Amino acid sequence: MEKAKLKSIIEGVLFTMGSAIEMKKLADITEESVDNVREAVLEMQEGFKSEERGLMLIIIEDKVQLCTKSELFEYLIKIAKAPKSYSLSDTAIETLSIIAYKQPVTRLEIEHIRGVDCSHALNRLLEYNLVEEKGRLNAPGRPILFGTTEEFLRSFGMKSLDDLPRLDEDKVEDFREQAEAEIMTDIDETLNVDV
Repeated sequence: MEKAKLKSIIEGVLFTMGSAIEMKKLADITEESVDNVREAVLEMQEGFKSEERGLMLIIIEDKVQLCTKSELFEYLIKIAKAPKSYSLSDTAIETLSIIAYKQPVTRLEIEHIRGVDCSHALNRLLEYNLVEEKGRLNAPGRPILFGTTEEFLRSFGMKSLDDLPRLDEDKVEDFREQAEAEIMTDIDETLNVDV
């Protein structure tokens, strides 16, 4: 394999993995000898040192890791402290809306309202700190109750849950009737299918 391609593969693997990788592991995946990999890594390490780059290669025992140069630490702190931006899927937004309006609410109640599993969306909302556990329902199995967080209010520019838009009760009743009609249609279609 050409040395440039070998270096490219090593750099890509180290970037993707983020942690230290053994030279032997790099040799296995590139189908090169450990000596060839070590030589390529040492050349890469010198290249990173000589160029104005933000990264460096470190070798710990017989492992290699791609790292940010220590002189850039102050800039990394600035970005780490910057407010996180995240993108929510329609499913996550729908799940968050149910939690915001019905809290405290269990996962089962959310799934009953949505009609589908919400585990992934709920995990994403927990990860983004938009919802949190608010306790447990006093029922068999003691299911977890979920509610919104201060981060939710901050993210959506609200001072309290009182700032949530009010639902028009007539529209809610219309939605309920439409949903019930759809369910009855689905049930009728299911019962009329020849088996």
